[in-house]
Amino acid sequence: MRNPTAFLREEYEELVKKGLNWELRVLESPSDVRCVVDGKEVLMLCSNNYLGLANHPKVKEAAIEAVKTYGAGPGAVRAIAGNMSLHFELERRLARFKRAEASLVFQTGFMANEGLIPQLVGKGDLIVSDELNHGSIIDGVRLSRADRAIYKHCDMEDLERVLNEAEKHDPPYRRILIITDGVFSMDGDIAPLDQIAKLGAEHGAIVYVDDAHGEGVLGEGGRGIVSHFKLSRDEVHVEMGTFSKAYGVIGGHITGSRDLYNFAYNRARSWLLSSAPTPADTAAIIAAIDILESEPQRVRRLWDNTNYFKKAVQDLGFDTGKSQTPIIPIIVGENIKARKLAQRLFEEGIFVVPIVYPMVPHGTARIRVQMNSELTKEDLDFAIETLEKVGKELEII
Repeated sequence: MRNPTAFLREEYEELVKKGLNWELRVLESPSDVRCVVDGKEVLMLCSNNYLGLANHPKVKEAAIEAVKTYGAGPGAVRAIAGNMSLHFELERRLARFKRAEASLVFQTGFMANEGLIPQLVGKGDLIVSDELNHGSIIDGVRLSRADRAIYKHCDMEDLERVLNEAEKHDPPYRRILIITDGVFSMDGDIAPLDQIAKLGAEHGAIVYVDDAHGEGVLGEGGRGIVSHFKLSRDEVHVEMGTFSKAYGVIGGHITGSRDLYNFAYNRARSWLLSSAPTPADTAAIIAAIDILESEPQRVRRLWDNTNYFKKAVQDLGFDTGKSQTPIIPIIVGENIKARKLAQRLFEEGIFVVPIVYPMVPHGTARIRVQMNSELTKEDLDFAIETLEKVGKELEII
């Protein structure tokens, strides 16, 4: 009898053969600047924990106290019996921090995109998407029945071309949604959101930005890409963000108008049909917002570290692509070479991972270094010296 799941092993073995499989390492300590991974103490340079909040005492204490007060889990989806006062407190605090009318908290950023995009647009509408948008956007777009158009990465002339063509559509589109990442996670470049918003206004389009990697990083005090470009909520209608990166916890949100809030929690199935965020996570995020408001120097240190490290590795001859943020790719081209670079750095005490196709295009394999506000100059110098040593050894520089 033929095994109907034989393809699973065959396809996995093919991934291994091509160097495209993920080899999962084990984190055996809190996510921090110095960690224990696979039993080895290493310098962490591939975490999204930009501001060092994942192991912050105040964040941990808030989570513990929430469990004591509210229990381990909410017991239901928010629309039924899991709607806690903590959830509303977080949404009020976040909206105030983001200087918006309202914020709706989701279980993850992925679920925010997957749940909201198909509700904003459908048959008779058009989604206009940057060609390098995150997979969660792509999946949200695929769930929609709307027509789709792709514009070249951060190319405003091409976006304008697509929008001009859309205006000629017969019958006219009911709605047009322009959607983009804020910070592109594999290259670390920033979408020209000010120009996107301008084109959106000219064509009457909804503007939606996924600011997962801009949260806590860009803008005044880490308020994100809308703040970074000094845009209004009338210019950027939907701002999606996550708590799993600079906030150091987990979860996602949609921020914008009160109308958006009311619409989203009544229509987004990923919100309606998933259990509410846990009390511990919710309280921890509130504590992270407290720290962002009271310690803006963390964001400044993050950028100081980014500028110092990026200049040093560029001076050594490494290709950091188009990076404009604390995401710093070191592009080596071949999948196997990226794997060797990551392995040798781990042996030398630095934890990074290889990023290969399909997460990046063929021929652009890399390691992705991510900065942290809590890295010291000694940490950075150790990383730079080790990269120089291994880069020369592997004939990358």
